[in-house]
Formats: sequence, C-alpha cells, structure tokens
Amino acid sequence: MGLKFFFSIICGELRIASRRPADTLAVLVFFIMGTILFPLGLGPDPNVLSHIAPAILWIMALLAAMLSFDRLFHDDYLDGTLELLIIKPQPIWLTVIAKIFVHWLTTGFMLMIVSPIIGITLNLQPSAYVMLIITLALGTGIISLMGALVAALVLGARRVGVLLSLLVIPLIIPALIFGVSAVNSVVLGTPDQSHMLLLSGLFLSCIVICPWVCALSLRLASSTTNN
Repeated sequence: MGLKFFFSIICGELRIASRRPADTLAVLVFFIMGTILFPLGLGPDPNVLSHIAPAILWIMALLAAMLSFDRLFHDDYLDGTLELLIIKPQPIWLTVIAKIFVHWLTTGFMLMIVSPIIGITLNLQPSAYVMLIITLALGTGIISLMGALVAALVLGARRVGVLLSLLVIPLIIPALIFGVSAVNSVVLGTPDQSHMLLLSGLFLSCIVICPWVCALSLRLASSTTNN
C-alpha cells in the first residue's frame, strides 16, 4: 500500500511538472548561459578553461538547482494539500521523498545530462566526463535533499527565496568541494577514491536525515497554520 502511494505521488508530481515546462527550461537556460559567460570573461585559453571547468560546471549546477527550491512545498502549503497529506495514514516522509525525487528528475538529472555537452565548450578533458556525470548525479541529489530540507524549514516565512539562498549554499559547500576534487583528480591523474567516498557518504547521510527533518518541519508548519 505504501509503495503504491509513493508511486502515485511521483506520478502526480510529474504531471504537475509537465504542465509547467518553463520551470525546467529556466533551470537549463540559466545553467547553459551561466557556463557560457565564463569563457567570455576569462578568455579562450583552453588550458585555463580546462583547469577550472569542473568548478564552473558544479557551481552553475548548484545555482541553477536553487531556482526551483521554493516551489517544493509552497503550493501545497497554500492550497491546503499539505494538511491532507499529513493526516493520511501513509507517513509524510514518503511524500517528501517522492517530491525530492521528482525535483531531482526535473532539475538535477537534466543538468547531469547537459553538463558533458557544456564541458566540451570549456575544454574539459574527455577522461573526466564519466567522473563528472557520476559526481553530479550524487551532487545534484545532495542539492535536492538539502534544498528540500531548507524549503521545509522556512515554509511560510516571508522572502523565502532570499532565505533559501542564504541557508542552502553553506550546507552544500562540502558536496561542491568533494565533487570538484574528484573530477580534478581524474584530470590530474591522482587518486580519487577518498573524494568519492566522502561524497557518497554525504549523499547517504542526506538520504537518511533530510526526509525525516523535512517531515517534522512540514508537520510543524501545518500545525502553526491551524493554530
């Protein structure tokens, strides 16, 4: 029964996302335009671009994913859907995980697919493409999980967009460091196991902690509204 409910939430969220393709398109356009600006500002030197390409792609993926954090729970909070989800017999954390997964599909997964193509314009070494995709798969998952956690914590607050930016960026700096270091290790030919283990451990920790904290925060926001 829980699994059926979980997939029903995913299907419902995907239907909502399909009605608003501009949201996903805005994330992709921001990512592409932002990465294109770096060669224009730094110059066309292929050696310089190749050295900083992993950092550029990771930073732009982080900033692009942040564009849609405020919509994770906000609409459900305003129209009363959140209260209905909380009183259902199924645990609220199932809904949270489903929403986070759909957010990753419509943002992180798309960024992960596009990033190797953008990497060509930044002269990223071909040997680093596989590591770039793997680290971005983990990294964008961490970004979605952390973003959902912060979105739930600030739900109902004023100027949510500003709060999200101020709170999310410090939380995902470790993922940024480990992800960029892993890709750079492949480029430089140095061991990358430690960076990948740290990034994977951070991802697993976020999977365990973030949905649980999100569920508590959503219950608190709903009870505050009722009172």
